[in-house]
Amino acid sequence: MHFVVSLFHLTFHQILNSMIITSIETVPGKEISESVGLVRGSTVRARNIGRDIFAGFKNLVGGEISEYTKLQAQSRDEALQRMIDDASRLGADAVVNVRFSTANIVQGVSEILAYGTAVKLK
Repeated sequence: MHFVVSLFHLTFHQILNSMIITSIETVPGKEISESVGLVRGSTVRARNIGRDIFAGFKNLVGGEISEYTKLQAQSRDEALQRMIDDASRLGADAVVNVRFSTANIVQGVSEILAYGTAVKLK
């Protein structure tokens, strides 16, 4: 099973580690001079037995499973940082059209992928 989750459209851009990251096709107030290619970063994570036990209890009573929420947030951050590193290796100033995707590898193991188009700015 494969899901693609679009980032919300930013009315401004985010700057992470000197790299401009945006979910839209342009960088507001900047002109793109060159597209340097597709960049990506991913991480594969497995669930933890301790988290699974807690999640089982939460499943009975309902509510957010904060351990999984934290795991997903860490995974997204790691994938995003790896994408930024990939863009930096290409000499990019920004990454546009950033998206996240997730896929189950096997039961209890999933991949988080961050990807976008690396560009140079004028």
